[in-house]
Amino acid sequence: MADLTEDNAPRGVVSLTREEMEAVALEGRQVAGPLGRETALRVLREGELVVVGRLLSASNATFFGLVEERHSDGRPGIVASCVYKPIRGERPLRDFPDGTLACREVAAHAVSEASGWDLIPPTVMRDGPFGEGMVQLWMEIDESIDVMVVVGDDSPELRRMAVLDAVLNNADRKGGHLLPLSDGRILGVDNGLCFAVEPKLRTVLWQWRGLPLDDHEVAVVAHLRELIETSLGEQLRELLTPAEVAATTRRIDGLLRHRRFPLPDPNRPAVPWPPF
Repeated sequence: MADLTEDNAPRGVVSLTREEMEAVALEGRQVAGPLGRETALRVLREGELVVVGRLLSASNATFFGLVEERHSDGRPGIVASCVYKPIRGERPLRDFPDGTLACREVAAHAVSEASGWDLIPPTVMRDGPFGEGMVQLWMEIDESIDVMVVVGDDSPELRRMAVLDAVLNNADRKGGHLLPLSDGRILGVDNGLCFAVEPKLRTVLWQWRGLPLDDHEVAVVAHLRELIETSLGEQLRELLTPAEVAATTRRIDGLLRHRRFPLPDPNRPAVPWPPF
């Protein structure tokens, strides 16, 4: 990616005009360049949110935007590309309560953060031009990587995604919801269909079905079990119902008891449609 910052400007302070920033953003590029997690979360929470355009391929109202940070003295701060999904733009679903998808996306990010695996881009809940919603850091993908090939990989990072999705009860892990980055990481987005009380796991990542979790994966799940009694549980209870938090705890307990990846349920679809 080209360097979009002035040599003497802080990282992420963009020297482009608004029109140039919007053009770069619409090319699918992250205007700010690489951002640390804490910086990204601060900018997402505190920056002015400006809608640039709408992502028409999404089933719910999903907007591409910029968050623009300003210092107290008026100097420009970091400008970053983002995705904004307002609650009022969520279409009703038969099997998830209305107006809850944004909260589920933020909750999924909280679990990812607690795991230490950082498999979901920085995500916050905040107000915006169309009301409260989920705002997530835009991730610039490596266009040279074929996601259809990635889905079949036996990589540690994808294994971790499969473990995370088992905890989240992710009902919509499509290939198109996996983002391969130029640094080799793979992140998961569109995590709104998570945390249902009843089992709903639907994913394209079944290559480890029934196999034992490795020691590191067990340790991370055990750590989540500890955190759900304290800080993680507090975060989830602000975003989910008590029954959904309790079901998440039961899923974690099940993974620790069996120490294996789950098997597909023969009585319901195992793969989301379309799968990509």
